[in-house]
Amino acid sequence: MSEEEPIPEPPQAEHRLAYHKEMEDLTNGVIRLGAMACETIPWGTDAMLSGDLTEIQKVIDGDDEIDELSYELEERCVSIIARQAPMAGELRRLVTIVKLIGEIERSADLMVNVCKSSRRLYGATLSPHVRGLLAAMAKEANKLLRLSIDAFADGDVPLATALGDIDDELDQLNRDMIESIFEANVGRELDLGPAVQLALIARYYERIGDHAVNIGERVVYMVTGRLLEHAYMHRSDDTAAGDAAPTGGGPNIESMDRDDSEE
Repeated sequence: MSEEEPIPEPPQAEHRLAYHKEMEDLTNGVIRLGAMACETIPWGTDAMLSGDLTEIQKVIDGDDEIDELSYELEERCVSIIARQAPMAGELRRLVTIVKLIGEIERSADLMVNVCKSSRRLYGATLSPHVRGLLAAMAKEANKLLRLSIDAFADGDVPLATALGDIDDELDQLNRDMIESIFEANVGRELDLGPAVQLALIARYYERIGDHAVNIGERVVYMVTGRLLEHAYMHRSDDTAAGDAAPTGGGPNIESMDRDDSEE
């Protein structure tokens, strides 16, 4: 008696297996994108603090790879939505991934801005206190972005929800940095030009934290279908309240920020 031939999988089952594999690859791609963005934070910060213009340029040039992967992942999301017409939780996951790609890519762009401002700082003497604050802000920004990617990878709602509170430390460091910059400028220890660049750099780090919080909110939506409505919601580069130009005299830091991000 001959051995029975294995029963072939029905076409629908094969289709679902291929779909789940595609979603798994997409998720891994987002995690990889997040890891790449996280790596730019200590890399760019070390280059800035050392004043190494060659390394600074490498960080700027390296952003092209992140941009390419972001575009590729977005195209894959659109393709899956068009071909599979996912519903409910699957659609929420794809919508979340599209949002996360933008948040992560913009975080990497902010480190490019840090490096561009670093070139304008070249030759300026930074006090040990200011250097310490910059290093601390970079560490906190990296931690927040890494935790947000962990929350996505694990579907960890408690961690995603906690990111807003964890971000308070980075916000406080930003305030400390601005205070230190003003004091150094008033005491004639720091010229106006470097002072403005340092204020921009501090803001870039602070905004990376905001992007991490936004990622956390999207993770909560992905898992529960509920969009958080906190005071910190929608803190992003395009938020009108957060991007309001400063009043009074002096340089318009926000307009310089916008110009720099478009270089």
